[in-house]
Amino acid sequence: MKNFALIGAAGYIAPRHLKAIKDNGHRLVAALDPSDSVGIIDSYFPDADFFTEFERFDRHIEKLRREKSDRRVDYVSIASPNYLHDAHIRFALRVGADAICEKPLVLNPWNIDALRELEREFDRRVYTILQLRLHPAIQALKKRFASAPPAPGAPIEVELSQISARGNWYAYSWKGEEKKSGGVSTNIGIHFFDTLIWIFGPVRGFEVRVADSDRSEGVLELDRARVRWKLSLRFRDLPESCRLSGKRAFRRLIVAGEPLQFEDGFADLHTACYAETLAGRGFGLEEALPSIELAHRIRTYKP
Repeated sequence: MKNFALIGAAGYIAPRHLKAIKDNGHRLVAALDPSDSVGIIDSYFPDADFFTEFERFDRHIEKLRREKSDRRVDYVSIASPNYLHDAHIRFALRVGADAICEKPLVLNPWNIDALRELEREFDRRVYTILQLRLHPAIQALKKRFASAPPAPGAPIEVELSQISARGNWYAYSWKGEEKKSGGVSTNIGIHFFDTLIWIFGPVRGFEVRVADSDRSEGVLELDRARVRWKLSLRFRDLPESCRLSGKRAFRRLIVAGEPLQFEDGFADLHTACYAETLAGRGFGLEEALPSIELAHRIRTYKP
């Protein structure tokens, strides 16, 4: 049984990490969040120590390490705001733990270079959550198209739409600040960019046609595919059927004229990603880098 600590225990995505740790047969020994709205922990690890101040959390984790306690932390799971990921990964490595970090692993590609050096220095590993790679429908798509030869003159046509309608609160949170979240292309797009690069090969070029704080659109040229993407936080961009039914999220992926059905099967992907990581098959720095590079280039694009 491995011991975990969790940073960002009050966040939206934290329950998936808690479930993944428990479902894989391990335990949470400590958690951190500036907010104390973390009653969800009771459903998974009521005996975990909890901190609202990083300094006290740091001291506790270090104490467990130095005492060689049976609660010494093996992994630090990171579900904090995007702009803090880099610092929290560094913390994990310094206390002798491996890091399992939510997307995006970091906001800037050069941060990966520094983390490589720290991996070597502390003999620890950094992993990220690229759970879409484990979705059965995505894996079937990979099997179907990944072996297709590059076809510059006749690329596979792909259409990606991801609309996650957000309320007024979004603009006032860290997610609404591009320097903290990476903007819409990073915050809601990076999983799909990773998936498409994984399936269709490296980026050959791209064009950004819309670059607003709540919407991003463009064309992406990959080794074997041409992708038209649309990412939006606007309620009015949802299809009418979603608006009428009260749904606030819509995703669509059309490949070579065929819609991909992958609305189901998301619930346990974090658990599967943890299982792969703990089995030594996790997604590390090199797997994360291509989509981070692309999201950064889209964010800083100048026509």
